[in-house]
Amino acid sequence: MQLSIRRYSRQPNAHQHDFHQLVLPLQGSIRLQQPGFQGLVSPGECVVIHQGNSHQFAAAEAARFVVADLDQLPANLQQAEQLVFAITPALQRFCEFIEAQLSAQVNPAIEQQLHSTFWLLLSEQQDFRLVDSRIRRVVAAIDQQLQQSLTISQLAAQAHLSPTQLKSLFRRHTGQTLMGYICQQRMNKAKALLLHTDLPVQHIAEHCGYLDGSAFSRRFRQYFGLSPSQMRQ
Repeated sequence: MQLSIRRYSRQPNAHQHDFHQLVLPLQGSIRLQQPGFQGLVSPGECVVIHQGNSHQFAAAEAARFVVADLDQLPANLQQAEQLVFAITPALQRFCEFIEAQLSAQVNPAIEQQLHSTFWLLLSEQQDFRLVDSRIRRVVAAIDQQLQQSLTISQLAAQAHLSPTQLKSLFRRHTGQTLMGYICQQRMNKAKALLLHTDLPVQHIAEHCGYLDGSAFSRRFRQYFGLSPSQMRQ
């Protein structure tokens, strides 16, 4: 695997290569044309360019991308029908870290670890649908604001949708209800904080959007079948 940070030109260019390539936008979009896909790929998405596929591409000079050159793809990507799909927030944040690290120093040992972690996060990708940009914006807002009180009306306003439209569109693109997704993200974050930090349970509850520690503990037990203190044991 080779990871790099790339910029492209507004002038369309075309080529092919004897390896697979993944392009994950960090800032700005890339316009791509290849067999099976023609259109824009934006931050929060990944495009797969298969070995030997001729492709044409162009992007604004200010746009930046993480590019991964691979001799082989993880098994889940080999089986995916979509060439462009939404990536997990964890993988998107890791791409930002890749940019910071690769721009700061040359360290082969660290780069090898970047490759390994990138591969693992990529291998965890399960949903290969291309999610509506408005829903991606809502998912990003939830991820960044878990400790705040989140209402459907507020999130709908950020997506420029009515609450009813947002609930319907969210379920169609994610297979989950909006409030169910928020609960899942809060519980997963709470579990991670319980297992990997020494923060008091009340502080963890607040980090996950619960001012009432008892309400947090009840929801945690309902979700995992254990109390927060039992999870830590």
